[in-house]
Amino acid sequence: MRKSCLLVIALCMLVVLAACQTPAGRSAGEVVDDGAITTEIKTKLLNDDITRGLAVSVQTFQGVVTLTGAVDTEGQRARATDVAYSVRGVKKVNNLVEIRK
Repeated sequence: MRKSCLLVIALCMLVVLAACQTPAGRSAGEVVDDGAITTEIKTKLLNDDITRGLAVSVQTFQGVVTLTGAVDTEGQRARATDVAYSVRGVKKVNNLVEIRK
């Protein structure tokens, strides 16, 4: 009987946690996935010979990545897009990075 009660309580807690959503209607798992994508892209940009040290910000929402900032050349801008697309889970990249004049 005690094991049955504990099982019911555990299942109720699981249902409550699974139903938790952010104000934007996203689950905790979706938020974590976007955070992981952002972190991986930032790491790859910092480790890439072409994009290392550039002022590029990364934001991810539902697998859509937005890059902002400024770079010196079109090649650096294009490389930032390539790096972002190389990360698993990225659905689309909006490259709003500007080229310094």
